Amino acid sequence: MEYGKVTCDIIEALEAIVGADDVLTDKEKLEVYSHDESTIPPHLPDVVVKPESTHEVAMALKLANEKRIPVVARSCGTCVTGGTVPIHGGIVISFEKMNRILEIDEENLLVTVEPGVVIMDLHAEMEKRGYLYPPDPAQKGSCLGGNINTNAGGMTGVKYGVTRDFVEALEVVLSTGEVIHLGRKTVKNSTGYSLKDLIIGSEGTLGMTTKMILRLVPLPKILTTLYVPFNNFQDAAKTVAEIIRNKIVPLALEFADQPSILVAERFLGRPMPHNSAPAYLIIRLDGNLREEVDAAYEAVGEICLEHGAIDVLVADTSESQEKVWEGRSCIIDAAKAEGVVELLDAVVPRNRLPDFLEGLNALARRIGIHVQNFGHAGDGNVHTNILKEDMSDEEWNAKVQNFCADAYRLSLSLGGNISAEHGIGLVRKQFLPLALGANERDSAIQIDLMRKIKTIFDPNNILNPDKIFTL
Repeated sequence: MEYGKVTCDIIEALEAIVGADDVLTDKEKLEVYSHDESTIPPHLPDVVVKPESTHEVAMALKLANEKRIPVVARSCGTCVTGGTVPIHGGIVISFEKMNRILEIDEENLLVTVEPGVVIMDLHAEMEKRGYLYPPDPAQKGSCLGGNINTNAGGMTGVKYGVTRDFVEALEVVLSTGEVIHLGRKTVKNSTGYSLKDLIIGSEGTLGMTTKMILRLVPLPKILTTLYVPFNNFQDAAKTVAEIIRNKIVPLALEFADQPSILVAERFLGRPMPHNSAPAYLIIRLDGNLREEVDAAYEAVGEICLEHGAIDVLVADTSESQEKVWEGRSCIIDAAKAEGVVELLDAVVPRNRLPDFLEGLNALARRIGIHVQNFGHAGDGNVHTNILKEDMSDEEWNAKVQNFCADAYRLSLSLGGNISAEHGIGLVRKQFLPLALGANERDSAIQIDLMRKIKTIFDPNNILNPDKIFTL
């Protein structure tokens, strides 16, 4: 599709909407908005706009739609799929100034926020008041707008679910500049199609979320963490399903292999316990009664030891737990600090985790590439850092494509899928037809429906065009 150009007149019109200080055209400043955390090459936008209100977003989108200019929404820029890379130039609407917690409704256990709120800031503010917003992506610097766009999950998914499970209502600006309000401050809603759930996970291709009402839960009073090294990844992976089979659902149930733990050590500049073990489970249990939490961690510890654990280390102070979880949370950043990394986000049923990890390691050996496997074992979501190391770009690109294609086919063969929480963006776009439906015809029907939905919401295809699929 041929798009309109960003002219001096359009820049002046944008300045009239948000003010000249919040319209960026200087190349050096634009470079910050040309990339995200993926390996997709940077693309400079023509202009960046930083609105402070829904009205300003609506006016900017109305202008862009009239002039057929592509627009990409951006919050913190932590996307790992190329989803916020402005591949057609155009306008980037940055929500960095729309970063307010607007209302805390303690009677209904709800919080109203803007898309530029950083998730770790929301967590901290809610915890001060005795509440928990459960979705907990490992990237603590991500923003809620991006979390909505990808239906982010994180470490607490095993117990609480993902972002979609905690969104009660959204305010959304359409490509035309019209503002719609989806959902209410109610847990129950059986009123027509759920357009709210269509927006969640749509990666900014259907509309721009400017406010969201999110559900809270009471903050658990007691947290305990178990750090459990294993002699092999098969035993660690099998233990995950065994814990759940025993009707114990931890707040978090994470897996990491030795290469993941070692890269975290190097990044943090301190050793992790039992760093010679091939595999680890990191388990967080929560509750309101000390005796209940103690009984749960003792039961989990026994299950781990019965299934090949080398040891079960208990961290029950806030300081010791923070050190353990810092090691788990930094693995992606640690790998990127040492070189180029491609990141997988596949998911399988948790009882197929041993087969999936074994298959990933076999693929890496066959293709001749080093990987670090870690992730949210409790819900079957495996992240794989694929390391470039000293490979040429040509060799690296070929091996990454081969590894990803085979890894995705493996996850699908085990009843899983190609993305659990990071989305499709550009990185996984070519693999989308593999991942939908029971066969090629089924997949084609679903993609056709998606294209029709996209066209209805965004007839001029200006909203994050060519992400997820091409019209």
